[in-house]
Amino acid sequence: MARYARVAPLVACLLFACAVADGHRWRRQADDAKKEESTQGLDLCKDKDAGEWFRLQTGDGDSCRDVIQCTASGIQAIRCPAGLFFDIEKQTCDWKDAVKNCKLKSKERKVKPLLYTEEPLCQDGYLACGDKNCVERGLFCNGEKDCADGSDENSCDIDNDPNRAPPCDTSQCVLPDCFCSEDGTVIPGDLPARDVPQMITITFDDAINNNNIELYKEIFNGKRKNPNGCDIKATFFVSHKYTNYSAVQETHRKGHEIAVHSITHNDDERFWSNATVDDWGKEMAGMRVIIEKFANVTDNSVVGVRAPYLRVGGNNQFTMMEEQAFLYDSTITAPLSNPPLWPYTMYFRMPHRCHGNLQSCPTRSHAVWEMVMNELDRREDPNNDEYLPGCAMVDSCSNILTGDQFYNFLNHNFDRHYDQNRAPLGLYFHAAWLKNNPEFLEAFLYWIDEILQTHNDVYFVTMTQVIQWIQNPRTVTEAKNFEPWREKCAVEGVQACWVPHSCKLISKEVPGETINLQTCVRCPVNYPWLNDPTGDGHY
Repeated sequence: MARYARVAPLVACLLFACAVADGHRWRRQADDAKKEESTQGLDLCKDKDAGEWFRLQTGDGDSCRDVIQCTASGIQAIRCPAGLFFDIEKQTCDWKDAVKNCKLKSKERKVKPLLYTEEPLCQDGYLACGDKNCVERGLFCNGEKDCADGSDENSCDIDNDPNRAPPCDTSQCVLPDCFCSEDGTVIPGDLPARDVPQMITITFDDAINNNNIELYKEIFNGKRKNPNGCDIKATFFVSHKYTNYSAVQETHRKGHEIAVHSITHNDDERFWSNATVDDWGKEMAGMRVIIEKFANVTDNSVVGVRAPYLRVGGNNQFTMMEEQAFLYDSTITAPLSNPPLWPYTMYFRMPHRCHGNLQSCPTRSHAVWEMVMNELDRREDPNNDEYLPGCAMVDSCSNILTGDQFYNFLNHNFDRHYDQNRAPLGLYFHAAWLKNNPEFLEAFLYWIDEILQTHNDVYFVTMTQVIQWIQNPRTVTEAKNFEPWREKCAVEGVQACWVPHSCKLISKEVPGETINLQTCVRCPVNYPWLNDPTGDGHY
């Protein structure tokens, strides 16, 4: 969605409720009017942050579409397109139904802590709140308001959190447990790029069920082999509702990786940005319990997390992951860059800016790997086309309209990785995008087959297999016998059950719904949900 539709920049007109025509700045001729205009503009802008949009009038309708901003050259105005309102907190246009703050003229003014003062205000180990009271340093930016004015939680980005992770220190960050580089582009083990196997990670998000099982069988048909002779593999970030757990069990049996994508897939994006450690635990650790029980995945292999809508949950999400022994996250997006970034551990500061509108990236040190999502370059002709912002999920690359375009897009982004530092190439999908566009699927399968036929140094592997290689870098020659890449190499045999139990279940957590749960194990009493992931009825 466009951030906003540019409307004529208004200067004093809005201040005097005059009509503006043709979108041109209205210049007053009289000196006294200019003076009055300047004074009123200063009054409006005196408590506003640089670049902040605010309203002159509150209410629904056009009043909720119109906002202004103070700039060096005067007051500037925009109006959201029809059907959209301006969200004061998000500072962007959004669908009408999603905007709940039309009665607010401006963002809530947050008191900042006094972190840097000429004379110390507090003893060692303590920092000053906005009201000059002192609080233990470790309580700042911990997700709970410990200052009376709440200021300890109001300056918590990667540059201001007093407890932020330090910059990368390669003398302290050593493989296999830790990997970092200052700009994120360094190859693990300092191998020359030509000796590094090019890893490609295909992932799918959301439920696995009858809508996409056949698609997955077509892509991963047992005939597409990596150079080591093993079947190509993918990672599935599974959400709970509508998932067929007998299909998850079969997908895991075939050697693909199962990771978690939450129980509820809560459609309020702000929930994920603001969720507590406990909220994250119920959603993600609870989802792992459901997968392990109803898909009979008992090898402790469910170790990855991706948040719905790619909404990063800040330190709370990563604290939960440490507590629940998750190995990696794959939610954080890195802006389009050349060369692309390698995955890294979160012990040290992220090697790129926090990318995305109102994202809440972690600032502290965490014992978690980040399978960073490098944005893809969606220009058709990278040598001549003007700059376009990248896209993380393939199906969000909105200018891909034909199979030929998709094929060229895949080749271009493969070359960006392969010809530079061979950072893993991530191709992240929702299954419906391929299923509903047969031309895209045909191009994708043709491209995979072509890559496998023409390259003996390219491997389609799971997220965990990438981390296993980073922890123990192996050359292209050595990769053919790299043991972690040979697990469940080419799986034969029959699936666990041809006809799964079809359990029609209810839960007081999901009132008014009867939901079908398909599983090879015995039906539970209740439909599994946040407070009852085993479905035993014990809350």
